Amino acid sequence: MRVGKFNQLTILRFTSPGAYLGDDEDNDVLLPGKYIQDHWTVGDQIDVFLYKDSEDRLVATTETPFLTLKEFAYLKVKEVNAFGAFLDWGLEKDLLVPFKEQQKKMTENEYYLVTLQIDSATDRLFASTKISKFLSFSTNSELLNQQVDLLICEQTDLGRKVIVNNQFHGLIFRNSINQVLQRGQKTIGYVANVRDDGKLDIQLDPFGLTKFRNAAEQLLSILRIEKSLPYTDNSDPDEIREHLRMSKKTFKQAIGNLYKAKLISLNENGIFINE
Repeated sequence: MRVGKFNQLTILRFTSPGAYLGDDEDNDVLLPGKYIQDHWTVGDQIDVFLYKDSEDRLVATTETPFLTLKEFAYLKVKEVNAFGAFLDWGLEKDLLVPFKEQQKKMTENEYYLVTLQIDSATDRLFASTKISKFLSFSTNSELLNQQVDLLICEQTDLGRKVIVNNQFHGLIFRNSINQVLQRGQKTIGYVANVRDDGKLDIQLDPFGLTKFRNAAEQLLSILRIEKSLPYTDNSDPDEIREHLRMSKKTFKQAIGNLYKAKLISLNENGIFINE
């Protein structure tokens, strides 16, 4: 059974405390009665998350935590006491960040970027704000141009830090950000460069024709509603980025594609959809 992960387990029997669930290796675990659904029967397979309860017993839940083992998320501190900081992670038992795993002293009601890890000696889950020691530097050039999962992190002078595929350091440069990004947001991006230091340069738009095709479809969708847009080749790039969430280069390519397809008309006042 995988602690800190979702497991598909089989209902073995029902008892007064709840249902006992088992795996293929004859391990079992209690799912407390409050999580049991009326239509379940012995032999049913259900997905549950496994963790240790306040008495250090392995227990199952059908609740969904805000992160699973080795993932990253911004979580809120509910309490700080002599043992460390306790986080709200969506489950009944709060998640502990021991003092030794705190990058700096944590404060109640503040949000912090943490990762969920496990103590291999005790199978106890804990969180850490010492993010760098749990991230890798990529030497894999096969990631270049590939779509990846992103967690949006802090803003810097260069751009937005991101965590890539729950594994790698990444950065979206400021001049390539064409949409509003929020700390803690999950989205997708594309690897533009694998740097010599192992960090990844990320862009939000797909590469090549796919990018322009998506932008053209986005513009056409807006025009079907608005009928016209007050933008031309002379429009301010920042205005285009703010209102259309694309670079001026992408905008020009997109309107070029739509114009060639005779879907729009252009003049000095802007873009008009062809009815």
